[in-house]
Amino acid sequence: MRNWLGMTAGDLGRGIAGGEIDPEALCDTYLAAIASHPLRDRIYSVVTEDRARAEAAAAGERARAGQRLGPLDGVPISWKDLYDSAGVATEAGSALLKGRVPDRDAEVLRNATAAGLVCLGKTHMSELAFSGIGLNPVTATPPCVNDPDAVPGGSSSGAAASMAFGLAACGIGSDTGGSVRIPAAWNDLVGLKTTSGRVSLSGVVPLCLRFDTVGPLAKCVEDAALMLAALEGGRAADLRGASLTGLRFAALRTVVMDDIRPQPEAGYAAAVTRLREAGAVVEEIDAPEVAEAMPLSPTLFTGEAYGLWRDVIEAAPEKMFVPILERFRGGKSVSAADYVAAWHKLDGLRAQWQARVAAYDAVLMPTAPNMPPEHDRLMEDDAYYVTENLLTLRNTRVANLMGLCAVTLPTGTPSCGLMLCGAAFLEERLLRVAKAAEEALGAGVAEN
Repeated sequence: MRNWLGMTAGDLGRGIAGGEIDPEALCDTYLAAIASHPLRDRIYSVVTEDRARAEAAAAGERARAGQRLGPLDGVPISWKDLYDSAGVATEAGSALLKGRVPDRDAEVLRNATAAGLVCLGKTHMSELAFSGIGLNPVTATPPCVNDPDAVPGGSSSGAAASMAFGLAACGIGSDTGGSVRIPAAWNDLVGLKTTSGRVSLSGVVPLCLRFDTVGPLAKCVEDAALMLAALEGGRAADLRGASLTGLRFAALRTVVMDDIRPQPEAGYAAAVTRLREAGAVVEEIDAPEVAEAMPLSPTLFTGEAYGLWRDVIEAAPEKMFVPILERFRGGKSVSAADYVAAWHKLDGLRAQWQARVAAYDAVLMPTAPNMPPEHDRLMEDDAYYVTENLLTLRNTRVANLMGLCAVTLPTGTPSCGLMLCGAAFLEERLLRVAKAAEEALGAGVAEN
């Protein structure tokens, strides 16, 4: 029997469709792997065994009757602990929300269930999703697959770990400034950041509503495309025949190459070389509007985050991890006038960006300029925590600020990702480009 835990979600779905895989046996395999894993409690906040088994049984009946609901019907996945799930604690990694049990699933969870996907449970995350490194001493800090002494990236830290350690076929995360792409990159996964406003946020615990996005962490580009369709209740991008021949990429130099560490720089350079060898044209560009947009981040992100959470936070600030509390409180001084002016300026910078990159199929950059930081040092060294947290999210934030969709791919260099950014709401086009790039990089998941 093939190793089900190592297979892609798409291959699992095809196995179910072909009668080679029984959804109930598949679900039991995943639940047994979770139960026996020594790091289980650092990855899953809740395992929903009863729900998973019931959904798998229904998927099995549909498969036998030839009435499958979609290509991923019967495939088990995990959900970040900010997606509401009826009757199950949804606490967003924070003691402030301890005991919060919604009575209805988030819309994307309802859509995924309607497509036949099996909910394994909820995964740990950075507190209230406001950190890119994945450190959370309040609930749990999930492991990094490449370094047991390092953090996994956040805020979708448990989503990444559930995938990297073979405890889910796909993990659903969220991305406000890089929270899907950073843990995906540091754990050698594919991570898709969708365009703000594309996928429903109904029933999703918010951080910054104008930047929050829903997205999958997956083993390959095909899985990301299939999951996007399931989350929306739509149809997956057609990836057949994807090729780099004749594609034009812009390799961004502005900001994203500053202070880059040796491993990410080498991994990025090697990846770009492979894209060129596969037939793509890669041209380096500067984009001054990116440098102008970066200083707007504290006003736009922190101002909104504190505005949304001020009353809850200030009612019990002692329950929070101090660095996260301080980051939220950085929004105290943001005035309404500053916030409006910052958005007005950003809208103009976005127009400049769009004009600059319109002729390219995607914009390239290293996903993260640094490697996963050391867990213990982050807890002991305040300056190290601040430096690494801000540096971690710098490159990914370009896509959020410019209003783009983006995907990170493994480069073959551990914990080093290649990010491709596409125009707003053109995820299907970006996924085709990413599929071709994935094949050129040769860093995807091999069949088992």
